[in-house]
Amino acid sequence: MYEKYFEYIKKFDKSRILVIGDLILDRFVYGNVNRISPEAPVPVVEVEKEIDLPGGAGNVANNIASLNGKVYLASVIGNDIVGEKLKTDLTKKEINTECIFTDETRFTTVKTRIIGQHQQIVRFDKESTHKLSQTMTEKIIDFIKSKINEIQTIIISDYGKGVINQLLLSKIINISKEKKIFVTVDPKVEHFLKYRYVSCITPNLKEAIQGMHLSYKTITEQDILNLGEKILKKLKCDSVIITRGENGMSVFVKNKKAVHIPTRAKEVYDVTGAGDTVIAVLSLCLAAGADILTSSEIANYAAGIVVGKLGTATVNIEELKSAIKNA
Repeated sequence: MYEKYFEYIKKFDKSRILVIGDLILDRFVYGNVNRISPEAPVPVVEVEKEIDLPGGAGNVANNIASLNGKVYLASVIGNDIVGEKLKTDLTKKEINTECIFTDETRFTTVKTRIIGQHQQIVRFDKESTHKLSQTMTEKIIDFIKSKINEIQTIIISDYGKGVINQLLLSKIINISKEKKIFVTVDPKVEHFLKYRYVSCITPNLKEAIQGMHLSYKTITEQDILNLGEKILKKLKCDSVIITRGENGMSVFVKNKKAVHIPTRAKEVYDVTGAGDTVIAVLSLCLAAGADILTSSEIANYAAGIVVGKLGTATVNIEELKSAIKNA
């Protein structure tokens, strides 16, 4: 079967994807912990190295670029050194950054994770979350219109930092319907019910439950089946993929029976950014002509690779092909 998958992977370099969403700098501070602070009952981390990586929509774009796809990134940064560094780093990865605008009213979001002995000790966030102005939103819309004939798939990477709003969503969905372009969404709970008529939405199980305003003391397989069908019906989307961590993912397609795909992860070190990898690979596959189930299966292999790495990780072509071939 893997030969069929390889045919789609071979077409990744012909895929053209637009990623729209919140741009984040993921900062990882690594060190050793050998003692407790005398000032408070907290570990002292002796810092050995610091790594800055593109996060949020930047990580989605980075995953696409690492798999040879052509990617445009639409977002905003603050007028600060962090934002400029992030934009420069993305450009070096051959990601089109024409539509990363500087917003004087905000600063670039930074998530800093302190890690000692491979264990995340604390995370602290510096972020702007207010809604984009109409002027800034219209700049992004104008860019989408200028590039729409070059694009096969649009990814909405919503981290709730203000880039994704109702005006932008409405324009994206209307333009994509007119041009028959796939729209895939990595959702934020607060906006969940606004992603109507998209091609595919990829919540994790917690996001799916909270997004539908439900609660479960314990959740059964039948509950998950019902949940997926409710999302399909409520959002009137073509498909729903509920990612379930170590339990794999469940795929729901309109007018078809749900399919469960078991996890391909051999070891789990860090789940940071795994959802970014899923939607990136899923969208590349759709752009390459794969159906939603085949796309989900290939994305599942990619997710199994990145959770075995530390930090905001990506996967390359050879890693993906090797994981599929050796499964």
